[in-house]
Amino acid sequence: MSGQGVHVIVVGNEKGGSGKSTTAFHLAIYLLHQGLRVATIDVDSRQQTLTHYVRNRQDWARRHGVNLVETEHYHLPLSSGDSQQENNRLEFNLFRNAIGQVDGRTDFLIIDTPGFDTNLTRIAHSLADTLITPVNDSLIDLDVLAQFEPETGELRETSHYARLVQRARSERFAASGKTVDWVLVRNRISTLNSRNMRQVQILVQDIADQLGSRVADGIAERVIFRSLFTSGLTVFDQEAADMTGGAPSTSHISALQEYRSLLDALHLPIRSKIEARRAA
Repeated sequence: MSGQGVHVIVVGNEKGGSGKSTTAFHLAIYLLHQGLRVATIDVDSRQQTLTHYVRNRQDWARRHGVNLVETEHYHLPLSSGDSQQENNRLEFNLFRNAIGQVDGRTDFLIIDTPGFDTNLTRIAHSLADTLITPVNDSLIDLDVLAQFEPETGELRETSHYARLVQRARSERFAASGKTVDWVLVRNRISTLNSRNMRQVQILVQDIADQLGSRVADGIAERVIFRSLFTSGLTVFDQEAADMTGGAPSTSHISALQEYRSLLDALHLPIRSKIEARRAA
């Protein structure tokens, strides 16, 4: 369904509160600031956090009379008819139409998925070139990837979500011969170097090795993201710094550095897209 020129980034995790929408929106705004064309699709019909982020940004820009870079955004609601087969068909058509709107004229398509399994979730994962799974840096939250033996910490079985991803990767490879670069992102990392933190780091790497994915450090828990969400701004926007009198806070600077490190770790084809844009 996606065009060869569009790099599809899917942000997925079947656990809420892991920072999926914040990560998706920051990636989108960063890429826009690089002069690239970006579209976003929100398939989370319940929370609609990414859609709220986009609307907050539009409202803030309108109130302050400024022009901000914006994504071409689509929100895809769940169908609620009596026939599940008909619902799936309608949702697939909505998804196909949205992708058709951006295909051929967009460099990156970023899809934010809900914290539960839906037809649209599975479709999105099967389209991913890059799959980003934010995972809170906690032993409790690792069950979204695998179940462990409580005494030894050894992996007992992979989770429903991990199996969903593996199926999507197999389907994509069978259909196009392309692989999905799956990146586990350790989010809400504690600033304290604790024994629990080190144990989580080891377990996440073990899981990644067994699932054929990579691990990247994400973003620490920071108060700044609450104020950024209500304004629709990101750490990459100069306007976010201007809100504090033009001097970015320590939290802002740290978050900016963390996001830049994350972008480097994702190995996105940003340079080739920029060069292709200049050539065109």
